[in-house]
Amino acid sequence: MKNKLHACIIDDKDNGESISQLLKKEFPEFEIALCTKSIPCASDYLRKNSPDLLFVDIQLNDETAFEILSRLKETPSPVIFITDSENSAIRAVKRGFSDYLLKPVTNLDFVLMVNKAIEDFRKNKITQSSQIQNKINLPTLQGFKRVNIDEIIRCEADSNYTFIYLLDKTKVMVSKTLCDFEKNLSRYNFFRIHHKHLINLEHLKEYIKGKGGQVVMADNSVLDVSVRRKNEFLHKMV
Repeated sequence: MKNKLHACIIDDKDNGESISQLLKKEFPEFEIALCTKSIPCASDYLRKNSPDLLFVDIQLNDETAFEILSRLKETPSPVIFITDSENSAIRAVKRGFSDYLLKPVTNLDFVLMVNKAIEDFRKNKITQSSQIQNKINLPTLQGFKRVNIDEIIRCEADSNYTFIYLLDKTKVMVSKTLCDFEKNLSRYNFFRIHHKHLINLEHLKEYIKGKGGQVVMADNSVLDVSVRRKNEFLHKMV
């Protein structure tokens, strides 16, 4: 059975019941986790939960939705603001919120906006997942150092060891061969320019012509490019 998505509705008008009914009708995959006009109730819920979709009336009694959200911890939930005032909608846009619905809410506008919010939410989850996966463990004598792959400038072979040079100017010695790192990092835009050097092409500053040529990296290191790898390297940089 497909997992249900959860929505939270904070609306002065009929406690959000009209938005709730519209959501149930057009998007049956959603379950209403909370439907209220109570600011304390909503605040308490959002401190403990991150719904898949959040509807908020911009003006709730004497307190705006912006003030409510600013008091809460940062939430990954996509937010759709609801308002009966174009001036309030403009304020939302100025604060960086592009997703809002003007009352009375039409079915078409509602469906378009919710579809957009769902798509944005899924893209964000994919991005977050990708960021989590784009890390690597570097074994050390003390244990291991976990780093973001994009923080690695270059890897340098030293017999059966590899030195990893990072953006923070630290160097980590790892008891793995450069071949091991080449296999794992090639898909992240790393290229082996020499039997001793594997570089992150994102941190390449300059190429200097020569028989094989040389590269200048973000840490200002100057590395030789082997003759046999020169053409493949230049082709990759086109």
